[in-house]
Amino acid sequence: METVYLNGEYVSGSAAKISVFDRGVLFSDAVYEVISVIDGRLIDMQRHIARLERSLGELSINASADWSTIAQNLVTENDLQEGVVYLQVSRGVMEERDYRWPAPDTAPTIFAFAQSRALIANPLADRGMKIITRPDLRWQRCDIKTTQLLYASLMKMEAMAAGVDDVWMARDDWITEGTSQNAHIITQDGVLISHQLDRRILPGVTRIEMLDQAKAMELTIEERAFSIDEAKQAAEAFVTSSTLLVMPVVEIDGHKVGDGQPGTRTGKIRQNYLAAVQRASSTTN
Repeated sequence: METVYLNGEYVSGSAAKISVFDRGVLFSDAVYEVISVIDGRLIDMQRHIARLERSLGELSINASADWSTIAQNLVTENDLQEGVVYLQVSRGVMEERDYRWPAPDTAPTIFAFAQSRALIANPLADRGMKIITRPDLRWQRCDIKTTQLLYASLMKMEAMAAGVDDVWMARDDWITEGTSQNAHIITQDGVLISHQLDRRILPGVTRIEMLDQAKAMELTIEERAFSIDEAKQAAEAFVTSSTLLVMPVVEIDGHKVGDGQPGTRTGKIRQNYLAAVQRASSTTN
């Protein structure tokens, strides 16, 4: 049976219980991380820890733990070879429902589990993703990885109903990001464009290594917003995330990107990314 982590203990998934008065349940007053696992090794764990601690700090949630040990123990206990570790921290349990925060010394709720998932042998890598665009109606602090994911879930379902793979969200026709991925394009001139880091997007961990690999390929990089029309006219498009890694996009709003096939430079970035993170994880795990 699946082993999960809850507040200092490793228990079966069926035995893990969280209070109905937890602020993560009542207010989505919680942050989370999703860490890739490949060949039984955690990928980019230190970067995930840094982002988690930044999110906690932005929301003034007082929580600390040996995050790496928790994640590694879950990989071991669940014999996870490929998939993800999900880690969530809420502000904790309150005595009664109130918008105001409980006392600063309230114990946070720390919960984590492992989940098997095919990351490398994902068929989307061969055929590419089809995307539709929709208005970005999320709150204005998308740089904090909170559990406020209702709008993203609505967009995931809208994509499914439209027979496509996902949604890219836009504000005033400028793409911000996908529902759970950072969005990128490569122009006809070979320039890789990725939205700059600000409050409109999540600072993706996979995005960091992707940009390093693109620089090593001597691609010109521009960190700025790009429009929906600019994306449709691009030579290549792709997304990055801990679950999709580097994944090509071949269609936007029914318009083929490039020749409608996964781009060669995107494929090379994906290949180099996988090689780099596997090398790094073999020396740190």
